[in-house]
Amino acid sequence: MNLPRLSNIAARRIFLDRHALLETPQGAADSTGLLSLIERLGFVQLDSINTVARAHDLILFARKPRYRTDDLKRLYERDNGLFEHWTHDAAVIPISYYPHWEMRRTRDSAKLRKQWRSWRRDGFEEQLQGVLDHIRENGACGSSDVGQGEKRGSGGWWDWHPSKTALEYLWRSGSLHVVGRQNFQKRYDLAERVLAPQLHSPDRALTEAQTIEWCCSGALDRLGFATSGEIAAFWAHVTSAEAKGWCMDALKAEQLEEIEITGTDGTLKRVFARPNLCDDPSTAQAAPQRLRVLSPFDPALRDRKRAKFLFGFDYRIEVFVPQAKRVFGYYVFPLLQGDRLVGRVDMKAFRGENTLRVRAIWPEQGVVWGKGRHAAFEAELDRIKKLAGVENIEFEDGWLRPSAQHQF
Repeated sequence: MNLPRLSNIAARRIFLDRHALLETPQGAADSTGLLSLIERLGFVQLDSINTVARAHDLILFARKPRYRTDDLKRLYERDNGLFEHWTHDAAVIPISYYPHWEMRRTRDSAKLRKQWRSWRRDGFEEQLQGVLDHIRENGACGSSDVGQGEKRGSGGWWDWHPSKTALEYLWRSGSLHVVGRQNFQKRYDLAERVLAPQLHSPDRALTEAQTIEWCCSGALDRLGFATSGEIAAFWAHVTSAEAKGWCMDALKAEQLEEIEITGTDGTLKRVFARPNLCDDPSTAQAAPQRLRVLSPFDPALRDRKRAKFLFGFDYRIEVFVPQAKRVFGYYVFPLLQGDRLVGRVDMKAFRGENTLRVRAIWPEQGVVWGKGRHAAFEAELDRIKKLAGVENIEFEDGWLRPSAQHQF
């Protein structure tokens, strides 16, 4: 059977459109505009590394250049438009989606209690009631406000004190709610105290079938096309078997069809899509030529295999790679221009020196780093330095490197 087929350029355009990267970056970053964007993406991953800007800030900035860090904090903490929980990693998510995390919280309640009991072995369960009582009496708190006198290690996620583990467990399982961050440290309060009743009322709880439908349908709409495994991985709520079952049922009901997408090397991949995706208007829309710096955790890039298939962009983050074994650098940013990932840049904001320093740029193979592209890059740096909180830009000697060789 001959399946409908998307060319590589058409597949890229659909994928970029679903990730709000096909249109010219613009628009207000007020709470209304920002919430609309996050709803379109589904969520925004949080990360603490701040070499230029934190991941969540750069994700939003790449789509709305008027965005500043206080905009997200305002939407999250003042306007209560977002909540924090886990997808594939820690993320901020539109608050209206909160009921769809009940299945995740229920499953985590059993899974994490068993895992962490074995992993921690420090009696965190004995601290659960005490932590709840402390917050009930004293209000929102952070991990430094509980567990006084308990053994504390280096402070890494792997070295929590027992009451910190209890806080995280109570949050992941639903008794606590994160109400914001102070110096990037979470602040926890009682879910029953800070959430609107309709968001967590047992009488309004969704069934697992309803949640699986919402997750799978929403994932596919935000990806454009996907395998069942990619659908399962999007929110990381449903199992691979549940996503595959949803796809098969939707296929039989003619709510989905199978199509083929073409990779950069000409190979074909079979995926699920909404009917008539090949006629999607975005396939005829050229991407803007404005060059943009993307976060390594941008939602368009977090699936490294898909980025390599669609864009020929072989990428890994080398934060946890020993320095001597790094190919590019500690925290290297992908560069998007048009519908191509044209290179990667190693740069860092030295705020004490009021300077954004570019250490190295590696164009992708076949990409010429000429005057026009460099001017586009400098224009992006001029925009991004405001987000980074510096005024000056410097290029180190030898910053333009040979085309990136994919060595991972």
